[in-house]
Amino acid sequence: MIEHHLETTISGRYLVEAPDGHAPFSLLAGFHGYGQTAEDELAMLRQIPGSERFALCSIEALHPFINAKGQPGASWMTRRDRERRIAENVRYADAVIGRVTAELPFDGRLVLHGFSQGAGMASRAALIGRHAVSGVMLLGGDIPPELDDLARMRAAHLARGDHDRLYPQKRFEADIIRLRETGIDPAVTLFHGGHGPTGEYFEAAGRFLAGMEFV
Repeated sequence: MIEHHLETTISGRYLVEAPDGHAPFSLLAGFHGYGQTAEDELAMLRQIPGSERFALCSIEALHPFINAKGQPGASWMTRRDRERRIAENVRYADAVIGRVTAELPFDGRLVLHGFSQGAGMASRAALIGRHAVSGVMLLGGDIPPELDDLARMRAAHLARGDHDRLYPQKRFEADIIRLRETGIDPAVTLFHGGHGPTGEYFEAAGRFLAGMEFV
């Protein structure tokens, strides 16, 4: 058996929500978790205090499926062809962000948000992608261990629920150390909860996002 790969064209789906007015906007782009959709991530972005002053973009993963509840969901990648999928996903994220920033009045400030599996995707978009970021917000997911030059994140907010079994405390602490070793002192939130946001998380995320308006 000989394995082959053939590049083809597929379409990706993303949602955009811009504030009223014509002044240049900062962009907050989000990456959802495993089995979620762009609507799920957009709903999360909307709940961050201060996000209404940003243009919001929720990017849906390229690999759709029907989840255990019979609802549509999507995945960023699996272990198979990992490096190939990473490259494809980063090109896709670059293309979406490039289109959104070209079509909206954009002030140059780009913040990425990732939840769970989307945290790895947000990290890759920031560190491998072609768009410079002002900051990265990661909830319930780690920074992929193979990534280096973490200084490209410029600023970071790391958050974890204290009962999150999918993102253990040791990995959370390791990510904090990695960022500090590269010269970034991240904003850190350990909130009471599991694998998902709470009101406490959104308050902390809002404080971090407020700081991004002055970067």
